[in-house]
Amino acid sequence: MKHVPFILMAVLLGQACSPARSIRSSAKSVFSQAGLESAQVGICLYDPASATYLYEQQSNKYFIPASNTKLFSLYAGLKYLGDSLVGVRYRETDTAIFLVPAGDPSFLHPAYSSQPVMDFLKRTKKPLWLTDANWQEKPLGRGWAWDDYNDDYMPERSALPVYGNVIRWVEDTTSASFYTIPDISWEVRFSPDTMKKSFYVERDLNRNAFEITEGKEKQKTQDVPFITEGTASAAVLLKDTVGRAVFTRHQLPGPDHRSDVVPGGAHDPLLHVIHSRPVDSLFRPMMYRSDNFFAEQTLLMVSNERLGRMNEARIIDTLLRSDLKDLPQRPYWVDGSGLSRNDLFTPRDFVWLLNKMKDEFGLPRLKGILPTGGTGTLSSYYKKDSGYIYAKTGSLTGVVALSGFLITQKDHLLIFSILINNHSDPAVRRKMEHFLEGIREKY
Repeated sequence: MKHVPFILMAVLLGQACSPARSIRSSAKSVFSQAGLESAQVGICLYDPASATYLYEQQSNKYFIPASNTKLFSLYAGLKYLGDSLVGVRYRETDTAIFLVPAGDPSFLHPAYSSQPVMDFLKRTKKPLWLTDANWQEKPLGRGWAWDDYNDDYMPERSALPVYGNVIRWVEDTTSASFYTIPDISWEVRFSPDTMKKSFYVERDLNRNAFEITEGKEKQKTQDVPFITEGTASAAVLLKDTVGRAVFTRHQLPGPDHRSDVVPGGAHDPLLHVIHSRPVDSLFRPMMYRSDNFFAEQTLLMVSNERLGRMNEARIIDTLLRSDLKDLPQRPYWVDGSGLSRNDLFTPRDFVWLLNKMKDEFGLPRLKGILPTGGTGTLSSYYKKDSGYIYAKTGSLTGVVALSGFLITQKDHLLIFSILINNHSDPAVRRKMEHFLEGIREKY
């Protein structure tokens, strides 16, 4: 074996170490600036072609991931919801139709003009009954901020969502009137506060009673979550839509079932199925606008299909013990949306999951679901070129996150996750953009 000159060996070693060293230098330069010097920063950068980690900084430490949690809900949905969403299951008798909800959040949602379930209900003339035997969950998630109850980003979860579980209030000052979508018969009163100039609707914390403050705008809309009350509110709102009374009951009538089958659950062989729409038509807006409601209902739908009941804690535990048992660090995962600050994940967890999703579902499909630069929640970022980053954002006070796929200028695929907690920098996303663009240009 020939001896390699010391200087040449030093050069070769320097070249071998240069990628990690260069990234480390860039990370230190970007993430130690004002507003970030006391923050916790976790970075994981992975090359799937060589199965190597190019750079890691606290990648095995736990962070609050905010809406990056939706990536785990997306994986579950892609894995277990098939090609089309189950809109509803039902049993028909001589005298009635008994509907078994499947958790589909697109039912009567204004974003979807096609409504196969409603078409079916309008064709039938028999009395309708809603059942909720497969619902084993609470309307609000663990660790959610209670005083966000009136905000449109935190609708209640339910077995049979209708209209996205929100009421849209519209004030039209040109006609001195307001109206709602859908039309409601719940209690409404006007605020005596004449000092406010903006239109605002506030629901009572504990009941479906709404107070309206009249505004000065020409037209203003506001979406306000309503209290679902199991399937009771859905029955009220469906009544006018289908043109007849809709009743509720806990259990389906009919023959005895095996002890391992929840009557009315997804595994009940006595039920018929109506599918609503292709799954990706739900997943794309879920990721593009970071829709908390869609993410929560996706995880509940997975629970219904996999376990025959809607229970978030049970399906999370099931997934962590099966499909996700090889995660680098077992996360503390409590909801489908990331609204909870109880969620704790590591950057390595997200890189591992994204690589698994790429292998199982293919990068082309994921590119059609995740937002890229200049679109969705990335609409103000990564616009220098197009189509080189596909990622999920995450935001809470003091929390920013971004995990996804990065295609370098040499057409090399990298997978990354950046989780930052406890920052006070309003420009942190722009700095994150600068860091990732630098990696794209160099590798």
